[in-house]
Amino acid sequence: MTGAGPTGVGIGWRPEIAGFVAELPGLRFVEVVAEAIAPHGPPPPGLATLVERGVTVVPHGVRLSLGGAEPVDPARVAHLARVAELVGAPLVSEHIAFVRAGGLEAGHLLPLPRSREAVAAVVANVRRAQADLPVPLALEPIAALFDWPDDELDEADFLTEILDATGATLLLDVANVHANARNRGTDPLALLDRLPLDRVAYVHVAGGAEQGGFYHDTHTDPVPPAVLDLIGELCARHRPPALLLERDGRWPPAPALRAELDAIAAASGHPAAT
Repeated sequence: MTGAGPTGVGIGWRPEIAGFVAELPGLRFVEVVAEAIAPHGPPPPGLATLVERGVTVVPHGVRLSLGGAEPVDPARVAHLARVAELVGAPLVSEHIAFVRAGGLEAGHLLPLPRSREAVAAVVANVRRAQADLPVPLALEPIAALFDWPDDELDEADFLTEILDATGATLLLDVANVHANARNRGTDPLALLDRLPLDRVAYVHVAGGAEQGGFYHDTHTDPVPPAVLDLIGELCARHRPPALLLERDGRWPPAPALRAELDAIAAASGHPAAT
């Protein structure tokens, strides 16, 4: 581990907003999609500048398929490990999901049945990945529009069993907590009260939209007030973690993006990144 862990308020680094991100004076950390970074050669110029400034960079994987029935691909783990070394990352993160089966790529993060068999598959793949990663691994539960009919565990027990068995930390996405509670008709605070919040490495915050009777975690819409409220509830239950704004398209004007970062800071009690 070559850098400090995430602190304060950060933003997902994307080439489209590299100039905006570079001008944030109070920025403490960014997250970069690991698969978007070439494993050899220097990081992209905008990202390299942040590394030189001492901004913490966390590589975030989207294609390991840790929840797949097949063993995790060593080449994909090696890529994530190399990106971590390139940016001096203190940790990396990935999703509790699967993205491929039988050689077919879904192109999406797909939810797992919350079964003991799925727990065993995730644990096996996480341990395989951990063995070849130079830094700790944080695991992110995803937003899902449905639950599998053969679920044996609720979400809190499912996550806790995986974390306990692997020693991994939790990348908690409060937007996913909101989305899943909204789509399941459950109370998001009930989940927060049962999660091991002392294991949270950092937190994702993102926008979404209602469509067709479901809440969709779009990453292209503003962060809704309900998600900001969840930040406050989370910070009331445990010391304020590092929080990161995820935005993946339909970029608003710079003042609106700054306002979202400021709203996250105000909800958490962290100093503003702007």
